Amino acid sequence: MNKPLIPHADFTETTITSKPVYDGALLKVREDSVRLPDGKTAQREYVEHPGAVIIIAQVDNGQVLLERQFRYPLRRHMIELPAGKIESDEDPLLTAQRELLEETGFVAATWQHLFTAHPCIGYSDERMVFYRAAGLTLQNRQLDEGEFLEVFTLPLAHALVMIESGAITDIKTITGLFWLARQARA
Repeated sequence: MNKPLIPHADFTETTITSKPVYDGALLKVREDSVRLPDGKTAQREYVEHPGAVIIIAQVDNGQVLLERQFRYPLRRHMIELPAGKIESDEDPLLTAQRELLEETGFVAATWQHLFTAHPCIGYSDERMVFYRAAGLTLQNRQLDEGEFLEVFTLPLAHALVMIESGAITDIKTITGLFWLARQARA
């Protein structure tokens, strides 16, 4: 039997008390008192997030499907892969299918679950579920009320240059595009 490369000590923290601090439409914030592995106590504040799906889709010519929309917290337009919030008790694949149609007007013939990532492990339980969508057919976009975005395609190489130049800074988009580039090299 091989020894593990990383020791596996147990640093589990046990919840003593938990209380809601903020309860919004998208985010909820909690403050917990926890028992540390050494028996001491500490406070933990974290954001509860319902999770999101990210869709990596290429049109027939191989170009990557992207969106440009204004993101208020940063006060700027951002270039992103299609994505959306997982609704309560909704299967992430159904979320991905719904979001692709709503935001871009495309439906996909095939779907592949790629991986799940946790973008903010120090302060949130958010998960991002990545899918690849193929065999796209254009139908009618069905944007949500108050949602404004531009849909466009780019060659993958051009999108990667935009990451290097700082034009694309969204982490879910960077992760998805790097995954796609790795697959293209394989």
